[in-house]
Amino acid sequence: MTVKVLIIEDNPVARSFLCRVVRESFSDAMEITEVGDLENARRQVAKFGSNAADNGFKLILVDLELPDGNGMEFLTELTGSPSLKIVTTLYSDDDHLFPALQCGADGYLLKEDRFEVLVEELQRIVRGQPPLSPAIARRLLSHFRPASSDSGTMPLNSGFGSLSSMHAPFSNSRNVALDPPPEWERLTPRESEVLTYLSKGFTIKEIANLMGIKWFTVNDHIKSIYKKLNVSSRAEAAVLASKQGLV
Repeated sequence: MTVKVLIIEDNPVARSFLCRVVRESFSDAMEITEVGDLENARRQVAKFGSNAADNGFKLILVDLELPDGNGMEFLTELTGSPSLKIVTTLYSDDDHLFPALQCGADGYLLKEDRFEVLVEELQRIVRGQPPLSPAIARRLLSHFRPASSDSGTMPLNSGFGSLSSMHAPFSNSRNVALDPPPEWERLTPRESEVLTYLSKGFTIKEIANLMGIKWFTVNDHIKSIYKKLNVSSRAEAAVLASKQGLV
């Protein structure tokens, strides 16, 4: 199945550059749609749909500064969409980074990074990790470290399902839920199969090959598993699965 990708970037050179990054990052057959403004982006989403499960765009790269508005508006409009939404921008300051995460961005990449760095960061999706430029990852760590030591809570809901695993070394591991929630939600057979492979240390790409499905589908299963088991990393999921006899 062809993976649909939407790139929203008004600079033609940058748009071409991002296309090459995407094609280099993944082995899947790609159908990349390029637009230069929000109007055309909205038209494409309305045409194909943003629901990845319905063969809509599975990956969306969006610039923040566009001729007819701000990319954050578009991120907000996609709230609830299973599409992976990655910001690609030149801005690395807090005034752009944190609002973008609050608007639902699943990753944040700087276009000024080298080609090979962007490819490496975008490939983190396959490993179930949020793609973040090195400078952005450092900024996030420096922002959350003091907050963790002072109050033990994060002052910002970033919108990342897996961001909590990034600051786990600075938080109390006793918060990990080792018992099932009162209202236990059973995993589907497919999710149980994915969890079994995860527990054995297989990567998302390896699981996709073993199960004969796309890595985007595996990623969706993992998100559902994390939600049902109330965990935020594969290690926590493996421990809980073992204790509950799920695998």
